[in-house]
Amino acid sequence: MTAAWQARLERWVEAGLIDPPAAERIRAWERSRGTPGLRWPVRLALGLGGLLIGAGILLFVAAHWDAMSPGQRFGLVLATVAGLHLVGAAADARWPALGATLHACGTVALGGGIFLSGQIFNLQEHWPGGLLLWAVGALLGWLLLRDWPQAMLVALLTPAWLAGEWSVATERQHGEGVLTAGLQLLALTYLGARANREQADSPGRRALVWIGGIAVIPTAFLLVATSHAWQGVESLPPARLAAGAAVALGAPLGLAWLLHRSIPPVFLGLAAWTALGPILASQRGVVPYIWAAGLSLGLIGWGVLERRAERINLGVAGFALTVLLFYFSSVMDRLGRSASLVGLGLLFLGGGWVLERTRRRLVTTVTEQVS
Repeated sequence: MTAAWQARLERWVEAGLIDPPAAERIRAWERSRGTPGLRWPVRLALGLGGLLIGAGILLFVAAHWDAMSPGQRFGLVLATVAGLHLVGAAADARWPALGATLHACGTVALGGGIFLSGQIFNLQEHWPGGLLLWAVGALLGWLLLRDWPQAMLVALLTPAWLAGEWSVATERQHGEGVLTAGLQLLALTYLGARANREQADSPGRRALVWIGGIAVIPTAFLLVATSHAWQGVESLPPARLAAGAAVALGAPLGLAWLLHRSIPPVFLGLAAWTALGPILASQRGVVPYIWAAGLSLGLIGWGVLERRAERINLGVAGFALTVLLFYFSSVMDRLGRSASLVGLGLLFLGGGWVLERTRRRLVTTVTEQVS
């Protein structure tokens, strides 16, 4: 809903034409339906336009940075951030999508401005503090604008700040297992931002689902790749380890409760399996692959129970990657060259056919249940 409509709606409430509950329902409906008629070419043009504007500003600043005084540098930073938001506010009344794009560019420029200001004035170095200020700026932008690009930036910057603080606090210690487990669970939380297809499909929840879908498989393999650090976790002070584990597990669970006002039992099971991930993945043999396969099967079951096809697709993809990596690391080197290639071909053909057939059957079942 644009600012003009907000003002008109408030005037109608003050005049007694509609009551406040009806006005709130109108606002909720407008927020849930997003921007009507915005097709993918327009979205692509807006996204590329925002990226090109940011790239052009960066090139201009880089070309003239050395020739500027500290005052000029700081003024340029302020003018860039403020200018993008002001132009976005002017465009919001005529085309909200363009306004949201420019506001997002302004929030992204805020991060660069924060770190450049630290460089200009030679401030004390604590780089997670810059991420915190950036996340606070994105949060303020979301509270004022209530659009999905700001919510997406908050969803990315807040865990980045927490990860940075944990990395600094556990420098030269073994805290990677706690960090990767927290990131894995947070990706699952984002992926489950919509409990089922009957739930309101707001742009903010769709953005969280996209972030979680993109991150869930890479964070799982990152957890396995850094699991060797778990063997030295005893070097962490017990209080620090407990605090890190509480944030890594409690923050995603708290966010899941805020999104749904309850925590589904299947999500609690996935959270427990994720918490065991650093311990199981640090073992030798097939145990890490069993953990990854179990997580993939859990995603598939989660998608079937809550009728979400994207979770089924991600679970099948994760299971296929787990089997493929297990073949390369534990089976292929025990066979001859020709036999290993034949086995790999059979794995691709036979295993791929079975997985694709199973995936299609599950997705079809979910789709029929929804319809």
